[in-house]
Amino acid sequence: MSKSLFQPFKTNISGIALPEKFTFPFYYEPHELSIIAANELQSYLETQTDFEHNFGLKENQEGLVIGKMFGVLVCQNQDGELGYLWAFSGKLAGVNHLPYFVPTIFDMLHEDGFFRKEEEVLNAINRQIEILENSDELLNAKRKLENTKKEAVTDIQNQKDKIKRLKVERDEKRISFTNLSSAEIEQLELELSEESKKESILLKKMTKYWNFQIENAQKEVNLLLDEINQLKEGRRVKSGALQQKLFAEYSFLNQFGERKSIGEIFDNNPPAGAGECAAPKLLHYAFEQHLQPIAMAEFWWGQSPKSEIRKHKQFYPACKSKCEPILLSHMLTGLDMESNPFQENPAEGKNIEIVYEDDVLAVINKPAEFLSVPGKIISDSVYQRVKEMYPNATGPLIVHRLDMSTSGLMLIAKDEETYVKLQNQFIKRTIKKRYVALLDGILQENDGFIDLPLRVDLDDRPRQLVCFEHGKKAQTKWEKIEIRDNKTLVYFYPITGRTHQLRVHASHELGLKTPIIGDDLYGKKANRLHLHAESLTFEHPITKEQITITKAAEF
Repeated sequence: MSKSLFQPFKTNISGIALPEKFTFPFYYEPHELSIIAANELQSYLETQTDFEHNFGLKENQEGLVIGKMFGVLVCQNQDGELGYLWAFSGKLAGVNHLPYFVPTIFDMLHEDGFFRKEEEVLNAINRQIEILENSDELLNAKRKLENTKKEAVTDIQNQKDKIKRLKVERDEKRISFTNLSSAEIEQLELELSEESKKESILLKKMTKYWNFQIENAQKEVNLLLDEINQLKEGRRVKSGALQQKLFAEYSFLNQFGERKSIGEIFDNNPPAGAGECAAPKLLHYAFEQHLQPIAMAEFWWGQSPKSEIRKHKQFYPACKSKCEPILLSHMLTGLDMESNPFQENPAEGKNIEIVYEDDVLAVINKPAEFLSVPGKIISDSVYQRVKEMYPNATGPLIVHRLDMSTSGLMLIAKDEETYVKLQNQFIKRTIKKRYVALLDGILQENDGFIDLPLRVDLDDRPRQLVCFEHGKKAQTKWEKIEIRDNKTLVYFYPITGRTHQLRVHASHELGLKTPIIGDDLYGKKANRLHLHAESLTFEHPITKEQITITKAAEF
């Protein structure tokens, strides 16, 4: 086994206890050993000369700025020695293999590999298709077809106009028939009728002629297109076969030596880049080299991207869409792993406080880490609790939602009519909401306005991305209240109500660049998310009275 990949700790780790269980990769706080391994990797990245990659950390560095997720896996070899493995997600410096980093599970970039050879065949077909699509022969045939169609339209329209003109002339002649005998009139009507028939026959012949010409011109085009379409179909078949071969080659080991391909895991429809993340690379190599996984962590290295929130050197969980099926359904099988917090009821032992109540509505104070409505796994929620509190209530009950981690005020409607009226106020944005949040840093400005459109990260739900192309409008006003121990207390006044809006607007580089304390998605985990819906102002649906309800935060 290469000593360059399984590396001993440079830091003295004696006295550090091993974790009782392996890291749950989708929600964790890094173990001390993982932090040390990550620090040693970061020291290497800061000083290495093995490769050139623009992370956006040095001024005037050439190349496209691309930050990277890196991973460390603390392991134990068969001699009981502790060490670690390093990995990067995707490619680094344009390659799959670099010193000290575990290899990709399947190297598509290998010069002698089937992928490169098949890729070249597909590229040759693409070039051939491009040549044929841009050939003078095809362009001339298409031009001839279009010109023929235009000539046909013009010629046929001229004949139709002529028929109309001659009809007018015939009608004028008929007016002069008054002074003629019946026999003369009959003869002239016969002549005019024959004239009309001839013009109609001529129109039919012209139409038939031009249809024939268009058909022949279309045939010329189709003959050339048939060759292109045959090439495209051949490309489709070859591409599909290559894809299936790739799916089979991307096979992952678990600790029992069992292999499972990416095609099997994702039912032959994996998301792009699946299997290229750091976590599956690390685990696959460890199992291949008979190393025992102890703890794992992943961190971001480099400049923050424009869309998703990634901070330099900060730890993040593995992505869900690409990694979760690979890891949880196969690679981590049999490992004594930390429990899945997403399967635990966060509301257990917590109570809902009624802040205001009358015959038609209530305002409750939702605790942090408490679902507004039932989830896929956990049913305990504000909805379930309120349903039990008001068994005779009708309608949806929940007028609006708060994120699970956010505490604060929620409106509850006890009947359908009240629900509709309150909902309309939310739709018309006449309800005033004020949130209070404690940010992990000092804001220099006193107030401002954030306008960053959001959409869900399809590869890592429920994370949100800033997306100016496809995102929905998300706007927030904010106001600084005070500074506390290098932290800033702010008011948020959301104009729109997008998922994680305040959390993203606080954390993003184009927002406040200062995450909310305890934001385990866009910042760092703490005892709780320090975000609280503190105030609600609405019109009472019955009395029409303007009501303001306030409940101070516990932080």
